[in-house]
Amino acid sequence: MSTLFRAAAVAVFAFAIAGVDKPAAAQTVRAAPSVPYRWSNVKVGGGGFSPGVVFSRAERGLAYLRTDIGGAYRWDAKAKRWIPLQDGIGESNYHGIESIAADPRDPDIVYLAAGMYRRDPAAILKSVDRGASWRVIPVPFRMGGNEPGRGLGERLAIDPNNPAILYFGSRFDGLWRSTDSGESWSKVASFPHAGRTASEKRWNSNAGVSFILFDRSSAKDGKSQTLYAAVADPDGQGLYRSVDGGASWAKVPGGPMGLMPAKGDIADDGRLVVAWSNWMGPNHVSGGAVWRLAGGQWSDITPRGARHGGGYMAVSLAHGAPGMLAVATMNASPDTAYVSRDWGETWIDIGKSSHRDISAAPWLRFDEAEADFGHWIAGLAIDPFDAGRIAYTTGATVYATDNWSSGLWRPWTDGVEETAIVSLASPTDGAQLISGFGDIAGFVHDDFAVSPPKMHLGPRLVTTINLDYAGRAPEVVVRSGRVHEGWKTEATLALSSDGGRSWRPILVPAYAEVGETEAKRHDLAKTPAITVSADGSVLAVATPTPLFSHDGGATWTSGMGAPRETRAVADKVDPQRFYMLDFASAKLFVSTDGGRKFRAAAPLPGDLWKARAYNVETPWPLVASPFAAGDLWLGIGGTLYRSRDGGRSFRVASKGLEIKRFALGKPAEGARDPTVFAFGTLGGVTGIWRSTDGAASWTRVNDDANQWGNRIRLIEGDPRIFGRVYVGTDGRGLLYGEPAVR
Repeated sequence: MSTLFRAAAVAVFAFAIAGVDKPAAAQTVRAAPSVPYRWSNVKVGGGGFSPGVVFSRAERGLAYLRTDIGGAYRWDAKAKRWIPLQDGIGESNYHGIESIAADPRDPDIVYLAAGMYRRDPAAILKSVDRGASWRVIPVPFRMGGNEPGRGLGERLAIDPNNPAILYFGSRFDGLWRSTDSGESWSKVASFPHAGRTASEKRWNSNAGVSFILFDRSSAKDGKSQTLYAAVADPDGQGLYRSVDGGASWAKVPGGPMGLMPAKGDIADDGRLVVAWSNWMGPNHVSGGAVWRLAGGQWSDITPRGARHGGGYMAVSLAHGAPGMLAVATMNASPDTAYVSRDWGETWIDIGKSSHRDISAAPWLRFDEAEADFGHWIAGLAIDPFDAGRIAYTTGATVYATDNWSSGLWRPWTDGVEETAIVSLASPTDGAQLISGFGDIAGFVHDDFAVSPPKMHLGPRLVTTINLDYAGRAPEVVVRSGRVHEGWKTEATLALSSDGGRSWRPILVPAYAEVGETEAKRHDLAKTPAITVSADGSVLAVATPTPLFSHDGGATWTSGMGAPRETRAVADKVDPQRFYMLDFASAKLFVSTDGGRKFRAAAPLPGDLWKARAYNVETPWPLVASPFAAGDLWLGIGGTLYRSRDGGRSFRVASKGLEIKRFALGKPAEGARDPTVFAFGTLGGVTGIWRSTDGAASWTRVNDDANQWGNRIRLIEGDPRIFGRVYVGTDGRGLLYGEPAVR
């Protein structure tokens, strides 16, 4: 089936995968009633891994960027910003881009190989209007746009001598071909590598057919006769060539031993340059080489004196300047890039003398004196219309230069927001929004249109797991987080007394749980959440035995009668109240003396086990309203419950909406109830919803043009601005919406 996605409407058409059949009658999917909202990103600028950047050879200034979990972008040279291309697509898996191919003749045509994980649907997305709309053509081969090996490629390639012919190198299912501009696909039976069985382990993957290249100088009978396909799997590893338009294939003899072909590029005269690696990356690459193939002969052109550790993955030829090429290291210490003007005979280390102007994204300094060259450099491209312009991608951003010999690089990320948001807090005063991000810690956001000056530091925790603020003293903020495996840290918890602008570490003393023979720091073991009382005087840490401090973390006690393996939720108005869900007894426990003693309230409604967080990054199901003491909201299995009496009783609050995430915001004018925002499904429509009458009725506030793959990690309401809601996505950054008409 092939689907056409546009900004405001969706039309569905049926097509066969193996060939185009008579289309079925078109169906129109009607949007549910909605309130007009404006949606914008809270600007960070980049932030995530972009495995590939592709310049168009059909039009100067046109480029595309693919990301592993945040979809694809197009560079708009006139507007000088990247345009997200898949916000109107609701299928989550289509936002992991395995490969991207721009038509070499028609600048309006572009293709995406879309499939984040091998167990979920995959498709070729085709656009004839630069990504403004898409035809979605499901395919039988699997993809892994966010699996190991996502920096390989490009796997999707278009014949420059016949753009109706496309090839795709799959991870698991061999080599595939389309001869009708991507509408139908068939497996290339003559290709020697048919594919490998996928591993059952979730985070394992296959490298498969890593890239395809066409020799544009080999045109005959209306198509290229010579083309190459690289196999990066251990069995059959190497470069394969066809000289009869893909009818038959043979392995190209020679080349480096024991390395996989990761990426390659081909000159207009048929010469190839291939980057080889000892692993598919982006992790665990520790060796590699760069080789040139010309006239059937291989030459090792690996830059000599290269930095230790790491290999090579990114490579690009300057199609407007024969003989010029660039390569980048992968997982070296530190990474760098090299440029050659003589086919790799001599090299210039451009990283050694480079400087990065990060004024547009100052947080890229991390906690260092200046920003480094970058890591996970999987994508690198020389502009085919300007050999001085080079761009490369890293694990945190995209850099570009207008003149590589100047040594000046800047983030090329205006419009790119490719991050995963893990926690949010919109306090009742002070900063409008405080965020917790995966991999880049998070920020205080004073101006949503400007990249924040720095991330959370002191301590630097790579991922911020939870945030909380004191409801009546909102300058007091706490956070918990974790670091990458192998990093050493003395703290996973932090306290701020100035609204998140500066932090000090909070340490929990070592103690032995029941059955343990030695005391240990449980705050370092499981990344426990930290919460704070309404007046900021009491800290609560969700260690296996919950701990409470009444003196800013100097001393700690366990709450008498408090349940284990849960977290304390502070009442946002009453500083003496804490609430704890006990999943074992399906009861709510309440403290009215600042966490010193807890007692069980009435049994909770529904199956409480359905509300249990499946990992530490899952939003907690119990939320205390910042507008009234004892006003609690609890999500269980898609149903929203409310207590107005501090947990003594709960009633069903939601009507018809199956809720996945929810949050509270400022009440509407004249309303007594907080505004409730929810991400969920109502009447078959999944979206962001709003209720101003205590969840009795709902209206949709996003639309079909703003779905972001329905990859919503969490939402947060603003307690000071009616109607504003913050949406933390898994790949499209941090967004906020507010009524279009006030």
